[in-house]
Amino acid sequence: MKTLSLLTLLIAIGCIIATGCVAAIPKNPVNATVTPVNTFAPFVNTTTVPGTNVTNAANTTNVTNATAKPKLKGPLRVSIGSYFAEQPLPVLIDNQTFGVVTRASPVDLMVDVGNHSVQVCVGVICPEQYIDIAFAKQSYLDFESVLKEKAEFSKPTVRILKSYKNGQGVSVDLEFINPTLKAVSLSAEVSCGYTYIDGRTNIRMGDSVRVKDTEWVEPGIPITRTANLYFADGSAYTYDEPTLGEVTVT
Repeated sequence: MKTLSLLTLLIAIGCIIATGCVAAIPKNPVNATVTPVNTFAPFVNTTTVPGTNVTNAANTTNVTNATAKPKLKGPLRVSIGSYFAEQPLPVLIDNQTFGVVTRASPVDLMVDVGNHSVQVCVGVICPEQYIDIAFAKQSYLDFESVLKEKAEFSKPTVRILKSYKNGQGVSVDLEFINPTLKAVSLSAEVSCGYTYIDGRTNIRMGDSVRVKDTEWVEPGIPITRTANLYFADGSAYTYDEPTLGEVTVT
């Protein structure tokens, strides 16, 4: 009976080993370190902060959100009234040309708010006025009186300043005026009618005398010259006011 039980036990143990029901445990286990593997891709922040410089190997980009605010402006009308000029006159604001003006057509401008120097030029003569421009408020400047005072003539001309008796004749002070931008040669003829008593016949006679004067006149620099007109021999002279004849510019 004991023999049969032992035999049965041996057969069972052999069956278990043969079928692999019991796993073999290694006698000498190996020590090893396991490194965990990150299965997530790293997050890359590619957002650019406004106002910063982004530089790469290809180029450099300056990113900004700053915007310059436009300057406030106000309307200004510039006129010359009844002042006569053969050509439109340039209008300068703070020494920069902003347009032209004529007697028939004032010029309307939009000017930065603040105090400004305004000029209207007749050749080299540029009378100046100042004005304070306010936002959205109409401003006006009229140059009629100042132009008539400082730039009476808009083109080269000659005028008589005064005349006076000078012995046996008359003297005439002439002013040669050149308001243009270049030097010119100005010629003017002056004439004067007169009467006198002839010494031989004792009869009052009538006659006239004329003289021509030519001057080289630089821009904006008037010249004064005296022209002398001499009468014929006689006495008891009377004379008319001297007059200008043709004025030529070369």
